[in-house]
Amino acid sequence: MQNNAAAADAPLVDTHAHVYTTDMPLSATAWHKPPEDATIERYVATLDQHGVRYAVMAAASLYDDYNDYMIESTRRHKHRLRTTAIVRPAIDPYIMRMMKDDGVTGVRLQWRNVSNPPDITTPEYRKFFRRVADLDWHVHLNQSGELIAQPIAALESAGVKVVIDHFGHPQRGKGVACEGFQAVLRSVERGRTWVKLSAGYRMESPEVAQACARELVKHCGPERLLWGSDWPFAAFENKVRYSDTIAALKHWVPDAAVRRIIGGESALKLYFT
Repeated sequence: MQNNAAAADAPLVDTHAHVYTTDMPLSATAWHKPPEDATIERYVATLDQHGVRYAVMAAASLYDDYNDYMIESTRRHKHRLRTTAIVRPAIDPYIMRMMKDDGVTGVRLQWRNVSNPPDITTPEYRKFFRRVADLDWHVHLNQSGELIAQPIAALESAGVKVVIDHFGHPQRGKGVACEGFQAVLRSVERGRTWVKLSAGYRMESPEVAQACARELVKHCGPERLLWGSDWPFAAFENKVRYSDTIAALKHWVPDAAVRRIIGGESALKLYFT
């Protein structure tokens, strides 16, 4: 178990993790086949071990719109867990309202490495986003840095809250100078966008992750930043430990008071109030 001092300095909310079992139906375009179950029991035990009280799960693209396991998990841990879901824009609004009651707090657009993402400026998507906004949900966007500016603009125009994954995935070789990363900074300035300091181990180097984190803190302030572990570290299952992700946050954000906002207050306000 984590000692008391370490637990007291741990983030309060993990805003990015996945849960699944290997017998769930993989999508036709799944980019990874998990080697073992990442059950809700394992995840909750991991949170407890590291002193993290609350969590928000991210819909896993590996399973497309099979959200059943995550929603059942939020039902079982109603006061502790939230989740996003991958859904079709034509989803019945009554189903969306039932999903909200079960702990769904937003919809995920997982477009990273997707060759032909949909046009979200169509009337169908604009109606969908209006329903998202009516539920006080957010749109959770995962897209590569060189492609992220356009969907950000479309989502802002639609009037929804936006949460951007993994620093906005700055383009390799460009870091903070990546135009997509700069578009993320500008979007945060306009007041309806949050950014996750998460999955730094997926970036081209620890130095780039640190530079992007510090630029986000400097430019955006902690109130628009969130922390996520990215557990169970898909495709890196045997290379990353949960404690590594907490250590990374402490490295990126040395100021403990700022970390408490990023790892607690900002996430609680966005997902749990």
